[in-house]
Amino acid sequence: MHNSGYKKLIVYQKAKQLVLLVYKATKEFPREELYGITSQARRAALSIPANIVEGYVKSSRKEFVRFLDISIGSASELGLHLDISYELGYLNKRRFDILTDLLIEVKKLLYSYQRSLRA
Repeated sequence: MHNSGYKKLIVYQKAKQLVLLVYKATKEFPREELYGITSQARRAALSIPANIVEGYVKSSRKEFVRFLDISIGSASELGLHLDISYELGYLNKRRFDILTDLLIEVKKLLYSYQRSLRA
């Protein structure tokens, strides 16, 4: 697989879009959360496409499936951070819904891609 071929993957494109939206949303979080939920949400979001890329350049499907598992775990973790952020009032309903809808789409794509690699 070519090293930049992952950029053509819809799951990668959507995951990257999610990262950018999470970074923009968390920019408005309270300063005292910089090393708390802001950092954790950004790290979880960034981990999703990072593991897609790392898995893509590995030499085996089995390894790629494992890295997609890690992406799925990070996506689930991000879901928790978004829920808590919303409940604390750091995210308004509209932004929460946009982020959550995109996160759900990314998770569905990850599961689907992973299933296709196992076949």
